[in-house]
Amino acid sequence: MKIAVEGCCHGELDKIYETIAYLEKKQDVKVDLLLCCGDFQAVRNEGDLKCMAVPAKYRTMQTFYKYFSGEKKAPILTIFIGGNHEASNHLQELPYGGWVAPNIYYLGYAGVVRYKGVRIGGVSGIFKSHDYRRGHHEFPPYNPETLRSVYHVRNIEVFKLKQIRMPVDIFMSHDWPRGVYHHGHTEELLRKKKFLRHEVESNSLGSPAAAELLDHLQPAYWFSAHLHVKFAALVEHPPKANAAPRVTKFLSLDKCLPYRQFLQIVDVPERDGSAEDLEYDPEWLAILKATNDLQRTTNHPWNPPENNGLHERWNFGVSDEAMMKVVEELSGELAIPDNFSRTVPAFDPGNPQYHSAPSYNANPQTTELCATLGLTDIYARVGQGGNARGAQGGEEEEEEEDKASGDDEPSEYPTDTSGMSNSFNPDEITIEDEWEEELESGSDPKPLDGDAALTPRMVLPPPKFEASPIPMSSLMDLPPPCHSTPSNAHLHSGVEVDAEDGDAAIAVPRAPKRTSDEASSNVSGTTTPRIKRRNQIIYTRVEDECDD
Repeated sequence: MKIAVEGCCHGELDKIYETIAYLEKKQDVKVDLLLCCGDFQAVRNEGDLKCMAVPAKYRTMQTFYKYFSGEKKAPILTIFIGGNHEASNHLQELPYGGWVAPNIYYLGYAGVVRYKGVRIGGVSGIFKSHDYRRGHHEFPPYNPETLRSVYHVRNIEVFKLKQIRMPVDIFMSHDWPRGVYHHGHTEELLRKKKFLRHEVESNSLGSPAAAELLDHLQPAYWFSAHLHVKFAALVEHPPKANAAPRVTKFLSLDKCLPYRQFLQIVDVPERDGSAEDLEYDPEWLAILKATNDLQRTTNHPWNPPENNGLHERWNFGVSDEAMMKVVEELSGELAIPDNFSRTVPAFDPGNPQYHSAPSYNANPQTTELCATLGLTDIYARVGQGGNARGAQGGEEEEEEEDKASGDDEPSEYPTDTSGMSNSFNPDEITIEDEWEEELESGSDPKPLDGDAALTPRMVLPPPKFEASPIPMSSLMDLPPPCHSTPSNAHLHSGVEVDAEDGDAAIAVPRAPKRTSDEASSNVSGTTTPRIKRRNQIIYTRVEDECDD
């Protein structure tokens, strides 16, 4: 099975699907699945734009609304996680995952699903120590604080994922597991992203929670994004008990922009006799049921139960009987129902509603799943002021339980300093700055439907991307991949394919708009002129959005 992996989407669905279609046609391959590693920006209308943590002048509709409205349909089954630039009010409607548009599935705050027998998991958001122990208390309209805290990873989601006992094939996170950069070509990473050096050398870059999940789950593949750079690594895990040691292939990709390595195709073996539909994972659903009463919707710090003498139960791993009960509750049907429905009006370019307020609706998909499995719709609970806690209870009762459950216990990461990062990432701060000049030119980039359409407006020599020195060889018992890489490195002038483990990494051409003040390089005998950065004031006054 060929899986296309994409880094930061930033709402550019049209361009991503066009790139995949171009590759399929050019190389005579068929992509079965698309995985997007966050910053998806499932913006349905103008109200959703106000729930996305980006500077106001960069709040643009992009192209997702076309798929939400039904104007277009995703040509490939697409699964994504959330990042730190999302229409948060939309994603909060689906805390356990669901369809955001036909053929486009969100994994939820955390989730595991199956496709053709391949087990795919993920966690949404980025890690911030000061919000990690809080409940999902945010609700629109957001204030400046909750607009950012809403996408911060919570310990309850990590606790749920740590109850998984069955092997996971693929896992996605938006930010990187802390320390994974030590398992790849670190100096090459720092050559591309010099501002990361201090955090890499102090081992403070990335998420300690994701590192904990990497150690526990040990998936065959782990895909990330966030830092807007392609980076590959091999993580060799120490053996557990009598099991053979496992190896995780880590890959982070760039954002969807021309001349950026934002897409790569990997070959993952599907399992014989597996269903063709996207399916629920019985173990994960059983874990959701087992941990349902642990969920909190207040901002009071809380630690999940552990074996410290203070809790009657701390192991929430599930039995075969619990998984069979879930299957029975689903009437034996594990295929995720095609029950997408529009809960708000879609953006209408002919009748824009710039002053529309953010919406907050209960999603029928979540309502149906909660009714079937006996789960709590935590978004609806927050919307009701915390008073949806079953037949009894309410916010006061929950706060008392929060205090009794370890409000005064130390954090799992008491020395974490991610909230005080001094790293400065210009790419992340101006996530849409690269699009600004295209808009000013008065024309959109042409689709990837032929070589002529791929010619940039300013013709410069194509950049050279060296293949990652990390040999992504098959160290697990996997069949050799089917190569989709063309025989020559260049598909045509301005497009380069980077082969790594036999997989195709796509960089789409664009005219550079700004570079650093580094010396210009000589490529193919032609000198590329230096272009000074624009909008320097942005870089000096905007807080490091990569970490927020």
